[in-house]
Amino acid sequence: MRYSWLCHPVTVAGVLVLLVSDHLLKQSWPGFFTGKLSDVAGLLVAPALLALVLPRRADLAATVLTGVVFALVKTTETGAELATHIWTFVGGPSRVLADPTDLLAIPALALAWWARRRSLRTGPPRRTLALVTIPLAVLATTATSAEPRPPTAVAVDERDGRITVHTADGDTWSTEDGGRTWDLGVGPADVRPWSARCVPYRSTRCYRVAGDRLVVEQSDDGSATWRLAWAPSAEEVERITRRHDPAARPASVALAVQHRPEGHVVVVANGSDGILVRDPSGTWRRVGWPDGEPADVDLTPERNVALFLAVCLLFGGAGAGLRRYARAYTAFAAVACVCVPVIAHPFAARGVRGWLADNLPALGGLPSVAALLALPVCAVACVVLIVAGRARPLPIVVGVLGGPLVYASVYTPFTGWAQGTPDSHAAATAIAVVLTALVLLAGAALVRNDARRAHAEGLTWRA
Repeated sequence: MRYSWLCHPVTVAGVLVLLVSDHLLKQSWPGFFTGKLSDVAGLLVAPALLALVLPRRADLAATVLTGVVFALVKTTETGAELATHIWTFVGGPSRVLADPTDLLAIPALALAWWARRRSLRTGPPRRTLALVTIPLAVLATTATSAEPRPPTAVAVDERDGRITVHTADGDTWSTEDGGRTWDLGVGPADVRPWSARCVPYRSTRCYRVAGDRLVVEQSDDGSATWRLAWAPSAEEVERITRRHDPAARPASVALAVQHRPEGHVVVVANGSDGILVRDPSGTWRRVGWPDGEPADVDLTPERNVALFLAVCLLFGGAGAGLRRYARAYTAFAAVACVCVPVIAHPFAARGVRGWLADNLPALGGLPSVAALLALPVCAVACVVLIVAGRARPLPIVVGVLGGPLVYASVYTPFTGWAQGTPDSHAAATAIAVVLTALVLLAGAALVRNDARRAHAEGLTWRA
């Protein structure tokens, strides 16, 4: 049958890797490895999915077309822009970037073709597997990165005794007392941003910003040499970044210097992090946005990982005691586990009404909508299979109680890190790993002992 290629174990593995990489790994550990992993998995899935809509015996054409399109998107700005528009229509606001290094994933097409050849020898797949794999493959290939937004604060100017911070949306924040109080107004956003300024009446003292990171430098010899005046710690930079759009990392983009009777004041536009002030005493203070409290640290990646592991333990534990239908249960449980983090992130970010407004019009959020439809179906199927498969009660209890424990063991250390305890994200990760391992080992021991006892009772009954 035509979906044999898509149901081959290699292709199914590519679907699962693509889903986990795009919805979990890229958020938690963005970088070269996770990006290339998504490219490899996508090239394993795309030819088989494309072959479903092409004429029969066009598998080779689907493979070649996938490679050509991938190369055009990754090596040309036109291809990347076109892909951006397509993915935005299918999966919501997205941004595809041209990156020639992604061509390193092209050899994955050879593995995809090998899977196609093997699928012809193994015969048609089970209809249940096809019904699960095809929607999952569509969901995986429409997942992509969100479109980055520009930084907020764009310029600072000083005139008539006032210092004004201009923002990209046309608002202004002005101060007449050296940054102690601020007034909100409206003004032009085309003010020239100054990246370096000297203190009036004291030309040997100058300040400058880096423009691409949160750093202010100081010179005491008229710009001949520079030294660090202010910079947050690496952990604080991580927390600041998590409070805003990760795609638009906060950076010190412009500054103004004002002479005052008691000294001088420096006001810095720190991008989406807002305003930074140096008072006449030399103390640097992050004001942020004067009209509200600082945003909470975004723990979405950690929450998604915690939720994913908790759901995996819930379904895994409940299914560990099945006496029948284990394969069918595993297929439905795997889909349910992947759907949960796909749905959870948009709901957490926008709420129910916001999620509906973002995802339902014009199928703009196809991945989330597909996951929302698939999750209850798979959950009900798992419950039915648990009952029909006569699952033992203890593994079900382990799954039901262990799921929330795993969620807490993963997520709690990072909520502490967001508040400063522990100070290091690496320390929070280590604590989460240890706690989660203890919960999983305890659950596995209980399920294993229950299986041994059930096996012994079965042997005794037969004797």
